[in-house]
Amino acid sequence: MNPDRRKKTYIMLLMMVFFSSFGNILLSKGMKGIGEVQDYSPLALAYLFTKTFTSGAIWLGIVSLLIFFICNMLVLSWADYSFVQPASAIGYALVALLGYLLLGEFVSPLRWVGVGLISAGVALVSGTEPRTTKE
Repeated sequence: MNPDRRKKTYIMLLMMVFFSSFGNILLSKGMKGIGEVQDYSPLALAYLFTKTFTSGAIWLGIVSLLIFFICNMLVLSWADYSFVQPASAIGYALVALLGYLLLGEFVSPLRWVGVGLISAGVALVSGTEPRTTKE
C-alpha cells in the first residue's frame, strides 16, 4: 500500500472512531434526558417520539453516526474489512472513557481491563497492512 493511501486510511479510521464514539455518547445523553419509557400507550409513545426527535443531542448523535457510516463505507472501498473493523474497535475504549468523563458513568476495574485488552488488540492489528489483496 502506498504511503498516501496508508495515511488516508489512518485519518479515516480516526474520523470513524471520533464520530462513532461521540454519536453514541450524544444518543445516550439525549435518551437519558428523555427518561425511561414506562408507558407504551399510543399517546405516550407519540409524546416520546416528539420529545426524542426534538432533542438537539439526539440529532447531533444521528449526524455524527451518519458521518461515521460514510467514513466507514469510504475506507472499506480501499482497505480490508479484517483490518478496518478491529482497528476501529479503539472506539469502544473511547466510549468507556467518554461515558466516565462526560456522562458520569461508573466504569468498573474489570471494564477497564477489558478496555486495555481491546486497546492491545487494536495495537496488534494496526501493525499489519490495511490491504492484503491486489488493487
